[in-house]
Amino acid sequence: MALSDLASTPGLAAGRDAATHGFVFNHTMLRVKDIQRSLDFYSRVLGFTLVEVRHFPEARFSLYFLVLVDDPAQIPDDDQARHRWMKSVPGVLELTHNHGTEDEPGPVYHDGNSDPRGFGHICVSVPDVVAACERFEQLGVPFQKRLRDGRMRELAFIRDPDGYWVEIIQPTPLDC
Repeated sequence: MALSDLASTPGLAAGRDAATHGFVFNHTMLRVKDIQRSLDFYSRVLGFTLVEVRHFPEARFSLYFLVLVDDPAQIPDDDQARHRWMKSVPGVLELTHNHGTEDEPGPVYHDGNSDPRGFGHICVSVPDVVAACERFEQLGVPFQKRLRDGRMRELAFIRDPDGYWVEIIQPTPLDC
């Protein structure tokens, strides 16, 4: 379907309001039970870089902001400059850790994919989905859906330590 055909989708605004120019979809927030396990997963397994941490001890929670960048040199070293930069880039992941949840038995948060369904998943594009999935297998990452499962064999889903699904896709089509 051509981009111009999508403009007739019911419910879609006729055009973009000029007041929204410059808006950037900046981040998604996930609540996590064990921040150390989550930071390990998102940094070691998926390659995210931690760019900011904010602690709110009186409210008993902390925020961890991560980004995927190929060149960490583009991340400002200065706290204020990095904070401004982080607010201007798309695709930031905010992990919220409510202090004490790591000591609670069993899952603490709903992953959104069991009933009642709600939140679905986040997605990471990789240059080679087959190589990425082979690496995830070697690292012992749990899969929700492997490439060979189901009809959509060009994508996979892995699960983070809290059970959130992470879709893994490749921008160019696979030769199937």
